[in-house]
Amino acid sequence: MTQTEESLLKQKIAYFSMEIALSNGIHTYSGGLGVLAGDTIRSSADLNIPLVAVTLVSKKGYFRQELTSEGRQIEHPDPWDPSQFMKQLPEEVTVQIQGRDVRVKAWLYLFKSAIGGVVPVYFLDTDVEGNSSEDREITSFLYGGDERYRIKQEIVLGIGGVRMLEKLGIDVRKYHMNEGHSSFLALELLRKHDINANKVRNLCIFTTHTPVEAGHDKFSYDLVREVLGEFIPFDILRSLGGQDRLNMTLLALNLSNYVNGVAKRHRMVSKEMFPGYEIRAITNGIHSYTWTCESFKRLYDKYLPGWAHEPELLARVEIIPDNEIWQAHMEAKRNLIDYVNSATNAGMDYDTLTIGFARRATEYKRHTLLFSDIERLKKVNRKGRIQLIFAGKAHPKDEMGKRLIQQIFNYKEILKDEIKVAYLENYDMDLAAKLVSGVDVWLNTPLPPMEASGTSGMKAAHNGVINFSVLDGWWIEGWIEGVTGWAIGPEPGEHFSTEKRRTMELEDLYGKLEYVIIPLYYKRRDEWIRIMKNSIGKIACHFNSHRMMHRYVTEAYL
Repeated sequence: MTQTEESLLKQKIAYFSMEIALSNGIHTYSGGLGVLAGDTIRSSADLNIPLVAVTLVSKKGYFRQELTSEGRQIEHPDPWDPSQFMKQLPEEVTVQIQGRDVRVKAWLYLFKSAIGGVVPVYFLDTDVEGNSSEDREITSFLYGGDERYRIKQEIVLGIGGVRMLEKLGIDVRKYHMNEGHSSFLALELLRKHDINANKVRNLCIFTTHTPVEAGHDKFSYDLVREVLGEFIPFDILRSLGGQDRLNMTLLALNLSNYVNGVAKRHRMVSKEMFPGYEIRAITNGIHSYTWTCESFKRLYDKYLPGWAHEPELLARVEIIPDNEIWQAHMEAKRNLIDYVNSATNAGMDYDTLTIGFARRATEYKRHTLLFSDIERLKKVNRKGRIQLIFAGKAHPKDEMGKRLIQQIFNYKEILKDEIKVAYLENYDMDLAAKLVSGVDVWLNTPLPPMEASGTSGMKAAHNGVINFSVLDGWWIEGWIEGVTGWAIGPEPGEHFSTEKRRTMELEDLYGKLEYVIIPLYYKRRDEWIRIMKNSIGKIACHFNSHRMMHRYVTEAYL
């Protein structure tokens, strides 16, 4: 082996993400972005990809959600103790914030794959002796505080993260920014390389995740000057991050040679938002072993040995007998229904067609679309009984999202004599795993084109649960009508007024439930199981993070 080859093997991919979901006890995630980061790490460990991850310790968590009997969300602190999961390293770096030296330490968590690979995850922490009480709080709350608090966090993550890896002697080959929160790392690299933007671009990879304008962090230059100071000359910063405000997505776009969206459709939407940039698409995936329930794990182990390391083997699902698929599903369904009944007294049963809907409660996700025509929903239920399970947190400042939760509680009361409805509080990784495996149908109704990718439906498919979704995000790629599931509303290329689109969506939603899904579930079980198998064999075999990471390695990392 040559010296060059040896040095390449020692080099690491540094993966930066504001949130990472590693386990339920480590409260450093709020939703899809963090879960994706966790699955990236899990697959990297399985595949022996030389990756290290950098995030913030967020010791006080995101929040624990309590829901009152009327559906009002109450946010409670959700602290966790990093010392129970990881060890603090002695190394320390400083970053300048508001003209002060802020000390940063790191906690090391070693994620170990069952098959031997290891990925180190560094959790940056400013709760360090010598820092002011204000600075000690910078890494306390995930997505907490105001814009000033957020920019301080992003300085610690991006600039502090690069400095910490350097201090630890880690030889970094590429820096992968998972969303724009970590874009300041590119400014630190600019400083290190004498403002040579081409050198920095060759080191940086950027994955953008949101087609929602509000999802892109933007800071006024007055705030940047106050908190960050003139880290690099302001005329250069404006040329890279936007003239009027510092746009963290734009900063990453201008300083990365490889940029990707998280689904083919999202790539197109991103190119419209940021014309002139070369944006590729690597569709998200989920970690197959993590998100497959115990009953299906046993089934796959029996008939498809090696599936966890080679999820493409799930394409051979046809060799599994139908009755064993159904038994595995019913075991997962009983686990979920028992949990729902103990948590909510909903009185649900095992035999009723169960529809699940769980994601962050925000307006564009349209949690209440199913309740748009209550009389029509009652008519659907008379064709064959349904029961509905919801979950999801609203951001503490998202009043509309909180109202959506309250509206579902209101509909639950209206429908209590006909349709059982439950809303489960404090949606987290463990609850998500129960839901995606235990329902019969996974419902998703985002307002196109607001869903960048979405991954909950991929998790459902790994457990033989069938998707019924608006054609947005990943589902455009996974959907074959009546084969892998069902679409709601028009295809992306069809252009209709907002009113016409909504009419078409509601017609599909109620019409397919009444005339396709319910009759299939109750009267043609063999056909239902065929679609369950297609979910596994045509969706799960492809929409997994092993395939996703193979793409990152061959297209971006090498």
